[in-house]
This record gives sequence, C-alpha cells and structure tokens, in this order.
Amino acid sequence: MPFAHPLLAVATPDRWVKRAVQCRDLLLIDHANCEKKAASTALALMFAYAEDLVLAGRLSRLAREELRHYEQVAGLLESLDIAPRRLAPGRYAQRLRRLVASAEPQREIDLMLCGALIEARSAERFSALAPALGPPLGELFAALHNAEARHFKVYLGLARRAAARAGASYAGAALDRRTAEFAALEAQLIVEPDEEFRFHSGPPVLASPHNS
Repeated sequence: MPFAHPLLAVATPDRWVKRAVQCRDLLLIDHANCEKKAASTALALMFAYAEDLVLAGRLSRLAREELRHYEQVAGLLESLDIAPRRLAPGRYAQRLRRLVASAEPQREIDLMLCGALIEARSAERFSALAPALGPPLGELFAALHNAEARHFKVYLGLARRAAARAGASYAGAALDRRTAEFAALEAQLIVEPDEEFRFHSGPPVLASPHNS
C-alpha cells in the first residue's frame, strides 16, 4: 500500500527498518527510554498548563498508558537478558523543539503539535517494524501501534483546542500552516542520514566507497 498518514509527510525509509532489525537490543533499550520520556513530557505539560483541567485529564490518562508501555518493554528487556543503559538523546525531539515558539499562546499550540508528530511517527514505526522483527518484539510493537495512534490524536486535538482558544489568527489556515512547518521539519529529520541509531533517528549514514 502507498504511504498515507494524516500528519506525517514521509514514510520511514527502508534503510532505517533494516538497521533496526540489526540493532534489536539498542532499539529496545531506546524504546524503553522513549516511553519514559513520553510519560514525563505529558506530566510536564500538565504542570505547565496546570489551570487547564481538560488538558490535565487527557494527558494524565496518556501518561499512565505510556508508563504501562514502559513496564511492558522493561519486562521484555528482562526476559531477553538485555541490560538497560543510559543513551545520549538523538537529534529528533531536540530539533523539533527548536521550532517551538517562546511566547504564548503559540507556544502551547507548538508543544502540542510536537507531541502529535512524535506520537504519529512512533505509531508509523511500530507498523513498519512489527512484520520485520517477528516475535516477541514484532508482537509487542503491533500491540502498541493502536495506542500511539490514539496518542497523536490526543495531542492534535489539544493543539486545535489551544488554537481555537487563542483566536482566529491562530486557528484554521494559520494552524494548518504551522502544522505543515512542523511536518516538513519532521520529514527532514526522518529522511536525512543520521550518525547514531535511535528509535526516531534518520536512516544510517552510508559508508564512503573509498572506505569500503
């Protein structure tokens, strides 16, 4: 089937999927870190916008689900005898966050758009990885796909809600343009070669023919 996603501009490159299959342990370790980070991000947003009970309720449920996912991944790490370790963060989330506005109300909208794109990419990668990895990782990723697909809709809904509350100059076509800006940057990070492998990294850098 041709690639189609309501938020993402490009599909995960095949070279990244092939690298992920070769780096199963690193993939799983970084995925566990991503689940913890996703939960902590949701909690941080709840504190940042503490007066918004609707946002808090939606992100509280999301954070709990991300922590349950972490527990599943941690259990798989243990069963496969893979030792977790600290990993330096990749460029993906850091680069997306550079586009976030510093002033409100645009900042809240942008933060929600970042969350939507990250969750959408996670869902898309789970879909790509599940048939490539096989059990037990493939089964786990297939099960997680639907949850991540829900999560991107939560963040996108919160972005639309924040834009509507901010006024006409932030909603409608303005929100569409801002979403397209983030989607273009996200696509660039996904297709550009990456020096290090991470769950949200780009495809691996090709070896120079002079060094092969």
